[in-house]
Amino acid sequence: MAKKPVKSAVKKVAKPVKKSAAAKKSTKPSKPKAPAVNPIEKINEEVLKQLKVLNIEPGLQADIQWCLGSYRNDKNPSGLYAMAEKGLVILKAVAGKDPKAVPTKLLDDIAKALKSR
Repeated sequence: MAKKPVKSAVKKVAKPVKKSAAAKKSTKPSKPKAPAVNPIEKINEEVLKQLKVLNIEPGLQADIQWCLGSYRNDKNPSGLYAMAEKGLVILKAVAGKDPKAVPTKLLDDIAKALKSR
């Protein structure tokens, strides 16, 4: 003879109702979003960083710094594109002499940013 299962004396507790996504959003204060960074601005910062690491072209470094400041004030990227072109030429020349000195990803990123004008 099979035994019948015994019903538990403990009652199941109802799960609390979850708030909808819209209700959650309205209760939390909104976080300020970080300003979007233009890809050419980011590329110029990386070029500047690489030039400083290699300790070459102090004139170009100063020009890139000036153009970055100018871009942040007026949002006109024309100078940044010109500096990225100069930086690409110089970094390719350095990479030709010592391939390990300049990451190929950086060279590819610069070329990609210049194409996206």
